[in-house]
Amino acid sequence: MKNFNSSALHSHSQSTNHIRERNSRKYSLLSVLPLRFSLRGYGFCMATLFLFCFGSLFYQLNGGPPKILLDIRQYLGGSTYLDDHGQPAPRVLPFPSQVIYNRVGKCGSRTVVILLRLLAEKHQFNLVSSDIHNKTRLTKHEQVDLMKNISSIPQPFLYTRHVHFLNFTRFKIEQPVYINIIRDPINRFLSNYFFRRFGDWRGEQNHLIRTPGMKDDERYLDINVCILENYPECSNPRVFYIIPYFCGQHPQCREPGVWALERAKQNVLENYLLVGILEELEDVLLLLERLLPHYFTGVLNIYKSPDYRKMGNMTGTVRKQTPTLEALQVLYHRMRYEYEFYNFVRDQFHLTKKKIGLKSVSKPPAYSNDFLQQLALRTPEPLDEDEELETDLEDANSWLVHP
Repeated sequence: MKNFNSSALHSHSQSTNHIRERNSRKYSLLSVLPLRFSLRGYGFCMATLFLFCFGSLFYQLNGGPPKILLDIRQYLGGSTYLDDHGQPAPRVLPFPSQVIYNRVGKCGSRTVVILLRLLAEKHQFNLVSSDIHNKTRLTKHEQVDLMKNISSIPQPFLYTRHVHFLNFTRFKIEQPVYINIIRDPINRFLSNYFFRRFGDWRGEQNHLIRTPGMKDDERYLDINVCILENYPECSNPRVFYIIPYFCGQHPQCREPGVWALERAKQNVLENYLLVGILEELEDVLLLLERLLPHYFTGVLNIYKSPDYRKMGNMTGTVRKQTPTLEALQVLYHRMRYEYEFYNFVRDQFHLTKKKIGLKSVSKPPAYSNDFLQQLALRTPEPLDEDEELETDLEDANSWLVHP
């Protein structure tokens, strides 16, 4: 009995040792396996990262995904994230982030564009300035293409071009904020007339580049002859210029009349944040700084700086002449709708200054409503030829503004 118990204890001890040894071998094998799996997984991850970086580089260098990726997508199916989830919500900025300046020709636009370039660099907004100057009227297809291109610019942006008003909402596209500047219509006409012929202070040969086909007879045509003899350049519809920029792309907007005038006024009230007048440019810049601070903060300081003055003075038209009073009378009559619109914009501009609390002295108008009657009564007695010429020029210069 005693020997049996000893044998049993010995057998139990051997089985215990055997189990312990087997377990130790198992645990040693398991300790090696994770190391092998970790190295394999690490290699897999690095290979995947390399392929992703290489693929991204290839995508950017070639302007699109590699053909193999397109083949894989076609094999797996054409569904994409956008197909399943739609377009992501656009980033909403806490200020007007889409601004259009459909600049009117010869109304200080080059001066403002110089300022905008400096401001865009300072405030980090996207400035897109179109070099297209002779395409203000667009077909329906061209309107849609341009509006889509404008809407695709990364926000915040300011787009500027010589183009008549575009109605984005008509084509179910989000309407940007509009701004603009106009000036006295006759002053604008005279500036354009002589700029086409003789350019500005940037270079004596600029006008030859802009109008290479203009003959000398046309280039040196006397402004009074052009007006009084009803040359096309000095009569309607060519002098009906400012209103279409605000009326829009409708064909009737290019016809001088009440319809175009009223539609232009309506668009100013409904779609323009501000329409200023060039004769009060400093106040215009101050209002823009108040209304669009993310774009125009500090604009007045830049405008008054000596460095900017040197650049700004180069945009003035050269060789400008003043027409006779008779020619001014004829021209004013042809531009009566333009002047009614100018009066309207000027009143709205002064109203905006009053609402914001801008305390500045407004310049008197360059004309009065009964301008035509005053012209008829201005010379009660006949004068000698020399005196008449001198008086005409003096009276004309008293109301024409030369900014």
